[in-house]
Amino acid sequence: MTNPETSSELIWGLVALEQRRQRTRDHLAKIAPRREGWITNNKYYYELLVRLLRFLVEPQKRVLSVRCDTGNLLAAVRPSDGKGIDICAEMVEIAQQRNPSLNFAVAFPDKEEFGQSFRPGEKFDYILFNDIGDTVDVLQAFRNLKPLCQRHTRVLVTTYNHLWEPLVTFAEWTGMKVPRTEQNWLSTADIRNLLKLAGFEALETHRIVLLPKYLPLLSGFLNHFCARLPFLSKLCMTQVVVARVVPPAVALDDLTVSVVIPCKNEKGNVEDAVRRIPPLAGRTEIIFCDDQSTDGTAAEVRRVQSCYPEKDIRLEQGPGVCKSRNVWTGFDAAKGDVLMILDADLTTIPEELPYFIDVIISGQAEFVNGSRLVYPVPKGAMNGANMLGNKFFSVAFTYLLGQRVKDTLCGTKVLWRSDWERIRPMLGSWGTEDRWGDYELLFGAAKLNLKILDLPVHYQERIYGSTKMTKVFRNGLVMLRMCWHGFLKLKLGY
Repeated sequence: MTNPETSSELIWGLVALEQRRQRTRDHLAKIAPRREGWITNNKYYYELLVRLLRFLVEPQKRVLSVRCDTGNLLAAVRPSDGKGIDICAEMVEIAQQRNPSLNFAVAFPDKEEFGQSFRPGEKFDYILFNDIGDTVDVLQAFRNLKPLCQRHTRVLVTTYNHLWEPLVTFAEWTGMKVPRTEQNWLSTADIRNLLKLAGFEALETHRIVLLPKYLPLLSGFLNHFCARLPFLSKLCMTQVVVARVVPPAVALDDLTVSVVIPCKNEKGNVEDAVRRIPPLAGRTEIIFCDDQSTDGTAAEVRRVQSCYPEKDIRLEQGPGVCKSRNVWTGFDAAKGDVLMILDADLTTIPEELPYFIDVIISGQAEFVNGSRLVYPVPKGAMNGANMLGNKFFSVAFTYLLGQRVKDTLCGTKVLWRSDWERIRPMLGSWGTEDRWGDYELLFGAAKLNLKILDLPVHYQERIYGSTKMTKVFRNGLVMLRMCWHGFLKLKLGY
């Protein structure tokens, strides 16, 4: 028989969850006056976390910090418009006093009234969810973030690695770390699953801190090098999962597409390109970027313009330096919502370009990279050295980008023009010149945490002209330098 006194003390259902919320809030209210002291005592750890967040968050953007604590992390990412939300009024008061230029409010992120803290239609570029460990209903909290997101919004979820639970608990017991209430201790797999259930897609997980206290030489070696290596990174204390909201499909008729065709001495391919490129959206413009050809390519473009007046054909003069500069000329001149590169040699079949548009408008990816290494490559279309090089750099770039990329040098790449405008300021910042442009686009996309997806294409031998990819050994050294600088920037840069 059940003891009446015992049963009367048991709390079930939603009431129990609400009581857990209140216990967490009351606990934070008690420690609020001492919170900054703990942060100061663990200054080295927070410096590592701030470096990562600054790496992931572009400055001067609209940023929301959920469970903002005293507002330190929100202020550190230098937002143009920053807003912090915490469950504890005492903590919010401290945050507002310390950061008068930012806005703060009190709300539980996992309750329905969370949305009342925002103006109608208010959106953010980045959302920092700084600690989900004591959030009662994580799934509902993630769902509450969706109305605040745009296509390009990135959600950064920070949590502790569950492998560190005994050490973190010991640090709390000894007073080295701020004590907390009941914790969820979610694995990255749990977080990714909860994000998916809420309508988000996890893109990458960044792991930092093998040694949370500063020891000369040792801390730097462990935290700035070893923590970036495969396998060892899985042992890191802190994890930041980067996610995007799964966007709705875009209506094809409402879209404009710019096909940028970089060309140098490709006169014989100009009319074939115009004739074979199908309509791709509501409006398709074809931009030939002539890189100071000597075979009459520019004159041929003008002739084709007059022969196909129903098509939107434009001619831009490239700088005559390298392919990448020529592509940037076309991108800067483009007016379309979506930018697409098609090499003038037509070794990638123009008739397959609609596949790229289908992927990007469906929301499956934000950067679509063609891959020539899936279907059989005809003899003569790619020599053996180039094939081996492509396979090697596929492995290297998959590690560097944190997303699988099989063919880095395929000329066919597609992205939103709005994302190109965010990548453009990074050009020339990777430590060595990218003569082709493929690497800077991929590095920039990875830096912005864009969703990158490979799309297999059929690769054919060129009919007119000769390949520009000569000097295989020299080009290989250039690519190795790009990989090294990419490692320094993307893996060691925070």
